[in-house]
Amino acid sequence: MARSKAALPDVAQDTARALVDRPQPNRARPRRVKTILLGIALVSVLGVLAFAMVRETALPSRTTRATPSQPSPVPPRPPLTAAEEAYAHALWPVHTDVKLSALRMMFAGINYKRGKIDRADLKAGVDAENETFRRAAARIGTLAPPASLQEVHAYYVDALRLYQQAAAEMLKILDDGGDEHLVAASPMVKEAGRNLEAVAIALWPGEYVPN
Repeated sequence: MARSKAALPDVAQDTARALVDRPQPNRARPRRVKTILLGIALVSVLGVLAFAMVRETALPSRTTRATPSQPSPVPPRPPLTAAEEAYAHALWPVHTDVKLSALRMMFAGINYKRGKIDRADLKAGVDAENETFRRAAARIGTLAPPASLQEVHAYYVDALRLYQQAAAEMLKILDDGGDEHLVAASPMVKEAGRNLEAVAIALWPGEYVPN
């Protein structure tokens, strides 16, 4: 009986030692998981936007598109007037440059997130595309759209503003290294793309196709 009682302290010590030596939960794991999930979401969003831009860039222009095999249920829009045609012709080279720069800026964000380029390369790429957006804004500022295309013109001006805001947001990553700036820029790029689509449907109907 005495021996049994003497063994109790040893058992208590072993139990306490086991509790102390038990591996502690990794408190850094939730933060690491959150970072991984954020990265996956970011690459997915940028990938979708880049895919949309690639598809749109690859679509044929109005002068080369094939005639659809089935008639469209939507009545064809009236042909552009001479003034509208002149505006569309003047805007087309600007539009081509803007589309390509938006696509390259998206791929710069994707490549940075995947570790293929560093911050210096990201800055160089985004700065170059943002310069294209600034030049485009200056060029369309010299255009005089007819009254019927004032709203279309405003859409394009707003798209360029959004692209420049997105570029500025992406470059904030240079200050704090936070990938959330790439995420914050994505809605701006998406909205700007919708504006470009609205303009293209009005001026160059064959450039976009419905999903």
